[in-house]
Amino acid sequence: MANARRFQMREKIVSISDDLWIEDDAGEKVYKVDGKAMRVRETFILEDRDGNEVAKIQEKKLAVRDSMRIERGGDTIATVRKALIGFRDRFSVDVADGPELKVRGDIIDHDYKIKRDGDVIAEISKKWFRVRDTYGIEVSEGEDEALILAIAVALEELSHD
Repeated sequence: MANARRFQMREKIVSISDDLWIEDDAGEKVYKVDGKAMRVRETFILEDRDGNEVAKIQEKKLAVRDSMRIERGGDTIATVRKALIGFRDRFSVDVADGPELKVRGDIIDHDYKIKRDGDVIAEISKKWFRVRDTYGIEVSEGEDEALILAIAVALEELSHD
């Protein structure tokens, strides 16, 4: 993707009280995933490098299918849902103020794309980094990178349940 911004994230971020930094492709810490301990549901806070909350990713309990809600400023901005179709992991993302996003590929092995109206807006892959247990997230220019990173955190959690 031309003019995309690339990030790197470690696998298995989901141990309940761990914090993890998401770095850009230059190795600079740009976002922190804060795993909140002692909660009834899995909750992660995505913060920018200055400690400002840019998204909250929270498991939805009592749903028909597995899902996680992404909030910003107390409002739900997106809901990531596991599809009920077939044996492969497929996910959809209901975006509050825009069209639905489709997630296709191999979620567990971190090789998938996020699409809006058939256009790839983000790609997740291990191919850009040779570091063990690390994968890349490439976000198209003009996209809400915090939202895309929050979706990746939600997918990591949902695919390892």
